[in-house]
Amino acid sequence: MDSAHYFSAEPVGPEHRRRLEVSLAGRTVSVETANHIFSPDGIDKGTAAMLRTVPEPPDSGTFLDIGCGWGPLALTLGLSSPAAEVSAVEVNDRAAQLCRDNATALGLANITVYRPDEVPTDRTFDLIWSNPPIRVGKEALHSILLQWLPRLAPGGRAFLVVQKNLGADSLLPWLTAALQDRHPDEFTASRFGTEKGFRILQVDRILTA
Repeated sequence: MDSAHYFSAEPVGPEHRRRLEVSLAGRTVSVETANHIFSPDGIDKGTAAMLRTVPEPPDSGTFLDIGCGWGPLALTLGLSSPAAEVSAVEVNDRAAQLCRDNATALGLANITVYRPDEVPTDRTFDLIWSNPPIRVGKEALHSILLQWLPRLAPGGRAFLVVQKNLGADSLLPWLTAALQDRHPDEFTASRFGTEKGFRILQVDRILTA
């Protein structure tokens, strides 16, 4: 599949949906995917690695999934933390609608899916999970991360999964320097773990007294 399709707001060609059984938040659930979105065949390897590695989300709070696709991370957050308010952002309208429909089918009224420019500008997040779109290109990726990571609330934490051979080890020092340059002494970035060729990166916003 041409990866450009899942970076497009409106994928070319008719939509063909299909139903899959996947495991999210420790249970088997039925979801819909479609052509011309990211990982239409199920949970991709990076997302699966992240879900095996990161801690359980808090019971409540404001959460964000950057680049939600059909919804594996956002749905996991919604299922794991029913009292949380989960925002999911996605540029691909087809994928965004799938995430909405999957949340509705699972009874997850705590998930709202947005285009990136629709998220209220004053909203901050206690937790961010993301499998960011590495293949969109370095400049665009950097722009995405610097758009959303500063939206962490004080004391908030982000986890990102990045494939090792797609630049995970160079992304971490860039991220550390970029956040320090724009927000001196407000953020720390580190490697949380490694799982089957993927790096799990952690970003924290320092909680000041």
